[in-house]
Amino acid sequence: MWDLVLDYGRIIVADIVLSGDNALIIGMAAAGLAPELRRKAIIFGMVVASVLRVLFALIATKLLAVPGLLLVGSLLLFWVCWTLYKEIRANLDAKAEKALERAEDPEAGYTGPPRRSLAGALWTITVADVSMSIDNVLAVAAIADGDSTKLVVGLAIAIMAMAFFATIIMHLLTRYPVISWIGLIVLIWVAVEMLYKGVFDPDRGILAWLNATGGAVPAVTG
Repeated sequence: MWDLVLDYGRIIVADIVLSGDNALIIGMAAAGLAPELRRKAIIFGMVVASVLRVLFALIATKLLAVPGLLLVGSLLLFWVCWTLYKEIRANLDAKAEKALERAEDPEAGYTGPPRRSLAGALWTITVADVSMSIDNVLAVAAIADGDSTKLVVGLAIAIMAMAFFATIIMHLLTRYPVISWIGLIVLIWVAVEMLYKGVFDPDRGILAWLNATGGAVPAVTG
């Protein structure tokens, strides 16, 4: 029971602390819209972008079941931890908070007649999110460890939180940096677990794969 609660908690924390770059893009894109369209862009932008993350993460959970890929994924997740560390040091959450506040202020940002459509802003947000999804996808897929239900439910909670309370969450992350540092510790913990499984797991570990193949490297033909 507590293990399940812990895993859901880790998915939610990982998704939220890794959403700073997404929130920054969404805030900047929404600020270029007419004021009456901005709130829609923020809400739907968060939802659309997050749904893509769910789909990618579901695919990732299947790929991580392939022997050897879990080890590669762990190394990539360590890179994600390093990236998040640099983002915390650069105070990315504060920049995202300002971008979202600017977008939600009808007197800030662009205030003229609509010069771009809501669909255009959502497309910009979606394309940007696709390019920034690897960190979130790897983290939540590793925590879910093949459990699609756990993955979807955990992400759904985080999605709803970010969609409706994005500015508040960014404000909390900025005012209480310890939250981001806790998130970083969670991700390092997940990366270490993932590395261990990537080496020693009897089904997906690299040692199991080497034993099954006799240590032979497949020949390249062609």
